Amino acid sequence: MTAKNIKVLGTGCANCRNTIALVENVAKEKGVEVALEKIEDLQQIMSYGVMSTPGVVIDGKVVHAGGVPARNKVEGWF
Repeated sequence: MTAKNIKVLGTGCANCRNTIALVENVAKEKGVEVALEKIEDLQQIMSYGVMSTPGVVIDGKVVHAGGVPARNKVEGWF
C-alpha cells in the first residue's frame, strides 16, 4: 500500500501544529503510512481554495478547512 500524501495548510499557528500532531497520531495508531507535508506559503494555500486554516489535503483533495478537525473525522480519512 502506498503512503497517503497529506498536506497540512497553515501559517504555523497552534491549530496548525495541533492538526499535524493529530494526523500523525491517528495514522500511527491505524498503522497507515503517510507522507506528511506542511504548506505555509499563502499563495500555495490559496491555490487549494482554502480561506481559513488549518486546511488538510489528502491525495490532492481538500478534506478539511478551518480549525482543528475532530479526531473521529481524522480517523475516517484512514
